[in-house]
Amino acid sequence: MDFTIPPRIEDFRARIARFVEDEILPLEADRANYDPHENIRTDVLEYLREKARTEGLWCLQLKEETGGQGLDKMGMAVCYEEMNRSIFGPVVFNAAAPDDGNMMVLEKVATEDQKERWLQPIVQGKVRSAFVMTEPHPGSGSDPGGMMLTTATRKGDKYVIRGRKWFITGAEDSDHFILVARTSDDPRKGLTAFLHGKSEPGFRIDRRIPIMGPEEHGGHCEIVYEDMEIPAENLLMNEGDGLKMTQIRLGPARLTHCMRWLGLSKRCVEIASTYAHERFAFGERLSKRESIQMMLGDLAMQIEIGRMLVMKAAWELDRGGYARKEVSMAKVHVANVLHKAADTAIQINGARGYSKDTPLEWIYRYARQARLVDGADEVHKMVLHRNVEAQGRGFWSWDVTEN
Repeated sequence: MDFTIPPRIEDFRARIARFVEDEILPLEADRANYDPHENIRTDVLEYLREKARTEGLWCLQLKEETGGQGLDKMGMAVCYEEMNRSIFGPVVFNAAAPDDGNMMVLEKVATEDQKERWLQPIVQGKVRSAFVMTEPHPGSGSDPGGMMLTTATRKGDKYVIRGRKWFITGAEDSDHFILVARTSDDPRKGLTAFLHGKSEPGFRIDRRIPIMGPEEHGGHCEIVYEDMEIPAENLLMNEGDGLKMTQIRLGPARLTHCMRWLGLSKRCVEIASTYAHERFAFGERLSKRESIQMMLGDLAMQIEIGRMLVMKAAWELDRGGYARKEVSMAKVHVANVLHKAADTAIQINGARGYSKDTPLEWIYRYARQARLVDGADEVHKMVLHRNVEAQGRGFWSWDVTEN
């Protein structure tokens, strides 16, 4: 594995870094630019998005024919990390969840007609989208294949949807939805994916769920389907391919979360280090104290381990592998590093870190969800254990190049 990056990726990275420094961070520092849910205000966002488009920094993750720049996963890792130096960064470049994962899966599996109708408006920034899978107890969470209760019943050339979903990110502001529902009891082919709009009869948002942290645009919503009809032409892939579609989407999406979280983790270190160099206590700078040096040194090491895990998973995806264990390891490690980075930075900053004078308390509240979204830590560790059990010593094997 080669850790050098090509000049084209370095050019994107450098231009993103400059854009974040000059255009986004000054706006992030002004509370007037926040909406009531502590995200970037929509009119401010649209201004920045237009500038990002003009500078060719828009949808880097998509193919050029789709409207992007054709970056591979390793290139995305470099650039996404740079984007999320700001808490507002990813959404400015149209690289934030859930649109990011939705665009990538639609680009990969949708028909040409579906791409024109459902994908292109998201690419162009005209609409937002949501991925509708998680359900309240006793419905599906980390085990959608075995626990999903929302049903899709075929009636002629339509499917009738009944069920309830919750914690659907971005739903309140979304126009396009990717829905996963049960069409049979087959353990592997029992789920099917559909595309629908927000104005369909029989679909409603029951509530926007209050959460601990700052919210993505559109919040996290509970949705009800009451005999909503979806035409068969809106199937994404084929009937019974819902679990397959989910696996295609969630692997890369989990990894892009990690790419972004590394950027936030580095921002925490940056804020903590700057304060430690400026703050005097008991006759010396905080940065001179061995305890502070050990805290920041450990964080630097843990972040770098996360970067290696992310890059290995990206490399495996780029060469056509599934990277299941690599993504799981990255997801667990980076989620915990983000939480630790925010906590450590707050501790070093003291009361200042606990206040809203820095983004640290925002990042801290946001970070707690990282160990839950797209699979809780314990689920990924269980999956890793199963791999170890199945592969034995081969779990740690190296691939050998062909002569």
